[in-house]
Amino acid sequence: MKKFINDVDGIVREQLEGVAALAPWLHVSFSPKYVCRKNIPKGKVAVITGAGSGHEPLDLGLVGCGFLDGACVGEIFTSPTPDQMIACANAVDQGHGVLFIVKNYTGDVLNAQTAMEVCAADNMTVQCLIIDDDVAVPGGKGTAGRRGTGLSFFVEKIVGAAAEAGYSLEECVAVGRKAVNRGRSMGLALTSCTVPSFGRPANPLEQDEVELGIGLHCEPGIRKVPMGNADYLVGLLLEYIFADPLYVRTLPEWDAISGTWKDTTEYSEPIEKGDELMVFINGMGASPPGELYGVARSAIVQCKDRGMSVVRSMVGTFLSSLDMQGCSISLLRADEELLRLWDAEASTLAFAKSHCDMKDCGK
Repeated sequence: MKKFINDVDGIVREQLEGVAALAPWLHVSFSPKYVCRKNIPKGKVAVITGAGSGHEPLDLGLVGCGFLDGACVGEIFTSPTPDQMIACANAVDQGHGVLFIVKNYTGDVLNAQTAMEVCAADNMTVQCLIIDDDVAVPGGKGTAGRRGTGLSFFVEKIVGAAAEAGYSLEECVAVGRKAVNRGRSMGLALTSCTVPSFGRPANPLEQDEVELGIGLHCEPGIRKVPMGNADYLVGLLLEYIFADPLYVRTLPEWDAISGTWKDTTEYSEPIEKGDELMVFINGMGASPPGELYGVARSAIVQCKDRGMSVVRSMVGTFLSSLDMQGCSISLLRADEELLRLWDAEASTLAFAKSHCDMKDCGK
């Protein structure tokens, strides 16, 4: 194992120290560990999230204007604790509600629910938005449902822009759920990642094989296939995404009146011919940008060949799995509201978007 590490046990702390040095506009808390904006506009809904380390720049690098107001940082591949979420929520609350964006992993959901209950008991207005976009996992079969993966980047940007634009808490939840219901993702690994505390590849692959449907924590995929060229591999991912049918989602929702959780049912509609799409090609940590551009070319061409139009596209490593070689593809069915919020300005350590992106440089 060759990594830029001083001490395996100090990885997360040194990472936070780096963010503090690079981004003086952020407040960095070391105990408990979280990052938040220093100057949050008065009167806005606060948007926070969190995940284990190892997925950077998600979510640590996406705190800033037009994106997240706060992010909790867990240990490597370990969900943040409730005390982190409570402290972060209190740091960002402007009195108009705090929205917890949660990727659908059991630990993340349970810890967020515990934190929300404590915050609500202290008279904070809270609500949650759960992201579960990974078509590799059948809902409710052997898991708590579909994992939250690549679509998280789109959803967090859209909801962050909505909050910055003055949406209410209920409106932020609604537009976030719409984005989740209209999106699908799937990933593949060319190589395993190396967890520092383990010191060697966690789920080794043979030289001539790849694994479809892997998770962000190097969870095993749904099947291994022979290595092929970019068009072939992209086609395999898109086949799963396009074949995914109507998906009925039962999600927890906080009922402020009763002070309890209730179930809400959402319907995730399939992607079909004639749809306008937003496309996100995400690197898993070690695949170079040039290869990801090639993946984007293939994905856009294959979507168009199926009668869909691509109206926005994004390429980059924003949800990594340490040093894994691989990628994920996320497709989101666009509408006017989602496009407007995606196009809104944002400025964070790892991502910036200005009006020239739309007017002068094309969409």
